[in-house]
Amino acid sequence: MEKSVQHFLDLIRDSRKGKFKIYIGMISGVGKTYRMLQDLKQLIDNGIDARIGFIETHNRYETERLTTGLPLIPRKSIFYHGKELEEMDLDSIIRIHPEVVIVDELAHSNIEGSKNEKRWQDVFEILESGISVISAVNIQHIESLYQEVKTITGIEVHERIPDSVIARADEVVNIDLTAQELIDRLKQGKIYSQDKIEMALHNFFQSDHILQLRELALKEVAMMVEKKVDQEIREHSYVHHESFLACIGSNGNEANRIIRKVARLATRYNESFSVLHVKTKNEMNDNISLLSQRHLINEYKLASQLGAEVIQIEASNIVKGIIEVCENRNITTVCIGRPSFKLSNIIIAALRHRHLLYSLNKKDIDILILS
Repeated sequence: MEKSVQHFLDLIRDSRKGKFKIYIGMISGVGKTYRMLQDLKQLIDNGIDARIGFIETHNRYETERLTTGLPLIPRKSIFYHGKELEEMDLDSIIRIHPEVVIVDELAHSNIEGSKNEKRWQDVFEILESGISVISAVNIQHIESLYQEVKTITGIEVHERIPDSVIARADEVVNIDLTAQELIDRLKQGKIYSQDKIEMALHNFFQSDHILQLRELALKEVAMMVEKKVDQEIREHSYVHHESFLACIGSNGNEANRIIRKVARLATRYNESFSVLHVKTKNEMNDNISLLSQRHLINEYKLASQLGAEVIQIEASNIVKGIIEVCENRNITTVCIGRPSFKLSNIIIAALRHRHLLYSLNKKDIDILILS
């Protein structure tokens, strides 16, 4: 038996609480679903009550062949806008209560009217009921990597999962192929049907895109492994803690970029982070535009999804508000976007920026200016 499967088997036997294993891939077609089905078969061979909760084969011959004879929990039918659609049957999984279930497509959005909005929320319910879960996700579906993936591919991925879902996993395993191996699989029709191959080769499956996505996937899994090691070390020794503060305004794109970058930074150091918006008299409810209010609401939602504490305070000036929060919460690193020195207020902006640098330096607080 493979060591990965044996380790997961040991986790199941050692605890009554559901264990969570995630396969991460750089892109569709690397073999995540196939690997999950192999795990399922080995678990069954070792006397574990393991079943398919939801699987998506995408009509791939090798994957469909592997499902033959494996026990599954039937999907439920839901009528939506006059059409009969199928979803994972969460209630049946919990009622039947196998020891392990496979739940594919972790970032999937459930049909409107379902108990939970997202499949990862279904998975959390299954885990809480004491059932272990093996699932899979592609790197482009991780929330804090959204901007990087969009920059690499030019494609906007709408279905995403919070980083906290990955952090919840007991095991994270990378499924890796070289760019050429993956392109060969695509051309052989092992990933998509013939009519979709040419389009795929001009989108996600460009060689340079694959190489960059592969690097992201390898770094993500390496970071999660390092995080687990750090957690074990901290239980036995003193480690200096960092605390990051992301300072944002009501500019949607700029603020979202800052939040995602600081989330990655905090995850890298296995530390907490907060997101701060300082309201001055120019941004009180009667002065701030509806568009800016909408931006702030979306920014707060994103920050919460990424595990941040959201802080909103009122202060006579922004620097004073930042320093106050740093003192109250023992912040070690302040993260800001690029200063905007417009011609109309260049002197005031430069003085404010200098004041912030001077104030943080006096308190031995680092500052990061995010490009």
